[in-house]
Amino acid sequence: MKSARAKTPRKPTVKKGSQTNLKDPVGVYCRVRPLGFPDQECCIEVINNTTVQLHTPEGYRLNRNGDYKETQYSFKQVFGTHTTQKELFDVVANPLVNDLIHGKNGLLFTYGVTGSGKTHTMTGSPGEGGLLPRCLDMIFNSIGSFQAKRYVFKSNDRNSMDIQCEVDALLERQKREAMPNPKTSSSKRQVDPEFADMITVQEFCKAEEVDEDSVYGVFVSYIEIYNNYIYDLLEEVPFDPIKPKWNSCSTPVRNTDFVPPQSKLLREDKNHNMYVAGCTEVEVKSTEEAFEVFWRGQKKRRIANTHLNRESSRSHSVFNIKLVQAPLDADGDNVLQEKEQITISQLSLVDLAGSERTNRTRAEGNRLREAGNINQSLMTLRTCMDVLRENQMYGTNKMVPYRDSKLTHLFKNYFDGEGKVRMIVCVNPKAEDYEENLQVMRFAEVTQEVEVARPVDKAICGLTPGRRYRNQPRGPVGNEPLVTDVVLQSFPPLPSCEILDINDEQTLPRLIEALEKRHHLRQMMIDEFNKQSNAFKALLQEFDNAVLSKENHMQGKLNEKEKMISGQKLEIERLEKKNKTLEYKIEILEKTTTIYEEDKRNLQQELETQNQKLQRQFSDKRRLEARLQGMVTETKMKWEKECERRVAAKQLEMQNKLWVKDEKLKQLKAIVTEPKTEKPERPSRERDREKVTQRSVSPSPVPLLFQPDQNAPPIRLRHRRSRSAGDRWVDHKPASNMQTETVMQPHVPHAITVSVANEKALAKCEKYMLTHQELASDGEIETKLIKGDIYKTRGGGQSVQFTDIETLKQESPNGVLWLWR
Repeated sequence: MKSARAKTPRKPTVKKGSQTNLKDPVGVYCRVRPLGFPDQECCIEVINNTTVQLHTPEGYRLNRNGDYKETQYSFKQVFGTHTTQKELFDVVANPLVNDLIHGKNGLLFTYGVTGSGKTHTMTGSPGEGGLLPRCLDMIFNSIGSFQAKRYVFKSNDRNSMDIQCEVDALLERQKREAMPNPKTSSSKRQVDPEFADMITVQEFCKAEEVDEDSVYGVFVSYIEIYNNYIYDLLEEVPFDPIKPKWNSCSTPVRNTDFVPPQSKLLREDKNHNMYVAGCTEVEVKSTEEAFEVFWRGQKKRRIANTHLNRESSRSHSVFNIKLVQAPLDADGDNVLQEKEQITISQLSLVDLAGSERTNRTRAEGNRLREAGNINQSLMTLRTCMDVLRENQMYGTNKMVPYRDSKLTHLFKNYFDGEGKVRMIVCVNPKAEDYEENLQVMRFAEVTQEVEVARPVDKAICGLTPGRRYRNQPRGPVGNEPLVTDVVLQSFPPLPSCEILDINDEQTLPRLIEALEKRHHLRQMMIDEFNKQSNAFKALLQEFDNAVLSKENHMQGKLNEKEKMISGQKLEIERLEKKNKTLEYKIEILEKTTTIYEEDKRNLQQELETQNQKLQRQFSDKRRLEARLQGMVTETKMKWEKECERRVAAKQLEMQNKLWVKDEKLKQLKAIVTEPKTEKPERPSRERDREKVTQRSVSPSPVPLLFQPDQNAPPIRLRHRRSRSAGDRWVDHKPASNMQTETVMQPHVPHAITVSVANEKALAKCEKYMLTHQELASDGEIETKLIKGDIYKTRGGGQSVQFTDIETLKQESPNGVLWLWR
């Protein structure tokens, strides 16, 4: 027979926008342990059902110079000293067990310092069972009548399940019963009186809406993490009499002593879920059998006597409850052999070892090394929570250090969205544990802000519900007769069929007549039944069509509502993230505002100081300006008088020069026209002024500048270079140049005129001329012709070597005298 394998407890792949995008925060609860003595000093007070307050003990106030500070911490729910195990179970563990039966994973762990009541909360005590036995009792109360027979499900070493048919399971049971020293069945086993009171639960608890068309199997495993090594507490370790065993004192132990098991390794299955390779999984069929397996492993768990706790746990223990569910086939008789329809869910109950300080426990040797490893693993758990919280609140993508500890690495999948996570913080309110409780409260505060993806609902197999009981025979209910009995009673009674005489000719005819009547009545009933059956089929068809149309309509409405709800949830999630981001930004802005306000106050003080200094400087400046204004006015008047004097002297000098030139012209004219000359008479200064004024008003069209002067220096003419008739020019005239109205204009024949110099034009010519315009110092435009020779370079390009510059400038005629003749 081939066996089908079940999938590991991993969520099915869903589309974006589905339920997997929804997240729930980690549920953190607080339980306060009663004080050992009524007169002990208490440091924790329960304010209400969600808040506790920590008081600083008297001793700490004295050591810290009277510094007294009360701190309040909020939880999802706080359980006081009078809370019963039943109340705690109903609030914390009951929803996890209900999710387990419906195919979802869950993680529940207790956290606190040594002696805070973690093991009591998880395991319980005689007469008051803890969370673990109550979880087992609720599971078997819910699936008791729907359990598969033993060995129908078989665990393998790949974190999955194999499923066998009824025949293979029967052969497996017979094989196990034929083995020597078989274990007694759970139904025949007597409950161990050592833990009988712990599993006796008076309150009946059962999950709601259990799938009756499926079969279930329960498997349990129990491991401990000791010194960051994983050990299987259910492993049956064979004793080797040949190889001697040695204890910590380097002396051989007796053969009857316990041999510790070998450490196990963590593996990752094909769906990236972490599991303990080679861990023993035991199939159990009742609460008593499951708790007996737990108790057998609990005896192997490492505990020790410390100064703070007589039975202190030296390791983290993990009790896994794995629930395997497979649907029945269409007939409701056998288990469906399709591996895609098998669902595996897991509930992990973790009892963490307590954090402790070595100066209080007075540990040494192995106890000291154990305490260091315990504190290190708990510190790694805190670090992972801090990083998860930072990534979710601020949108960062830091790597979570799961691999730094076996504890965090094993439960990595739960924090990545593989199920619900619940934590019970156990605290001891005595004053000596104040500092440890303070650290526990801070860790709980951080953990509450971590969000875990909400697990999805399991897929529906698609078979008709109610098939388990549909094909089972049903007897009469009470005294109600069966339908066949009513039909038989409606037939006419049969006459006596006994023939005593060979000549009897009445018995057979009467029997034939009765049978014919019965046959006729039967035929009429068949016809009537067919008519009613056809009518009922028609009504049933109409009803089915109506139901189908209503279902389609409702399904469409439901899909629309689901899309709307999904969109609203996504919008709410986005707004919540945006709100958190804005709150973080507001916090930063408030801090920045405080800094800026302080800077503003400092700057205002500095500004006032500078204003006072500027006022003094402004006063000094106004006094200096008034003083300088007087000096400027005085100096201006002085220089105006001096300028007038110099202008008058210059005008007189120029008039004298003009008179001399006039006289020379008169003499020249007299020589030309008249032989007789007269001695010129020197005019007075007033007449010279009048003449100068008249000449300046009506200048001569012939400028005196071009008249020959004997005292003027000779003009040096610039040598003009001749152009070769064969040279071609590149006339570079930029587009920004302005058109001048001068008479003289540069003109180069056979030239290539360009606005931007380019290699193509330079390659065709031997000469280069750039027309450059700039504004001279007197405000007139000055045009320069920059000339050069064009040479070819080794690289195939052209270069220009400038050789000459010609300047064309236009000036105003101010100050030039013109003389008319």
